[in-house]
Amino acid sequence: MTKKILLLGSGELGKEFVIAAQRIGQTVIAVDSYANAPAMQVAHQFEVINMLDGDALDTIVAKHQPDFIVPEIEAIRTERFYDYEKQGITVVPSAKAANFTMNRKAIRDLAAKELGLRTANYRYATSASELEKAVSEVGIPCVVKPLMSSSGKGQSTIKSESDIEKAWQYAVEGSRGDVVEVIVEAFVNFNSEITLLTITQNNNPTLFCAPIGHRQERGDYQESWQPARVSNAAIAEAQDMARKVTEALGGAGLFGVEFFLTDEGVYFSELSPRPHDTGMVTLAGTQNFNEFELHLRAILSLPIAAITLEKNGASAVILASENSDNPTFSGVEKVAALPKTDFRLFGKPTSRPYRRMGVVLTNDTLETPIESITERAKETAALVTVNA
Repeated sequence: MTKKILLLGSGELGKEFVIAAQRIGQTVIAVDSYANAPAMQVAHQFEVINMLDGDALDTIVAKHQPDFIVPEIEAIRTERFYDYEKQGITVVPSAKAANFTMNRKAIRDLAAKELGLRTANYRYATSASELEKAVSEVGIPCVVKPLMSSSGKGQSTIKSESDIEKAWQYAVEGSRGDVVEVIVEAFVNFNSEITLLTITQNNNPTLFCAPIGHRQERGDYQESWQPARVSNAAIAEAQDMARKVTEALGGAGLFGVEFFLTDEGVYFSELSPRPHDTGMVTLAGTQNFNEFELHLRAILSLPIAAITLEKNGASAVILASENSDNPTFSGVEKVAALPKTDFRLFGKPTSRPYRRMGVVLTNDTLETPIESITERAKETAALVTVNA
């Protein structure tokens, strides 16, 4: 049953995926644009290439002849995936899913126009002047995001007309890939936002994890908790939307589907065709399988009987505050001494301000208020300092 997996992108999410794969005897080749990336440290082999170079991508696919190609990031020449599928390689979850979701335009148009899901009012822009026109149409305040980016890079909120030029420049700087285009979204007056981890299977029904709540700063998550407090009606609406969009994309694997919860109902926000950063809370033992194990099992067509909520849990990120080519950590022993607490240090070889370097995980019983568990995670993460 051993399969060869080519992992495209080797960050902290990829690292946990490789660990899950190693535990059940799979072979993984980790790929990224720099050496010693987190997932490379635990994989069987690694390659360092620019994944936006289609020829370089073709070369390593031909060299390794993988059974599966598993994308972990956005900045990949994803149109080549259709050719790999024709060669008999399984692209996870599918070439269509990877192509659509690596670009916010494709996935938003699929959700809003083809599937009729409730989304924020939105426009696209390819220049500062087009952005100005788009902002006038959707209204202020609004959110600007590059069509291709990750972890909130290039994302900003326009609160007045004077912010437009700055927002354009920031989006261009944060954009990944060779397409400089942004999506402009009307600001949704939401009460909370959730991630619904959705697992599609080849021969079994689609499954859902308990909803995950999260708080963001600079477009990047700071804390996440599971389960989030969500009404049964809102969960049913979110599950229905998630099922529709993942079915339209096809394939098997775990999707991180993001929603806004508002007084008017649930709004579809975004979708990632892979484990989600907010889903690192599942490393706190909240479920019988964490999100990386679920992704792997779905990919390998291993049946997942059920996903059960075992504990309430939270995660809080450990961020760097300065640039370093040799980051070290202090305060870890304080975290290790705490009950019902764990941590992960990702092993990133360099740091920069606000770079995510690790995560603290806390859990408690299903009866314990999720707010207190989350606050404990936040306070515990603050005990760790990333030193330059």
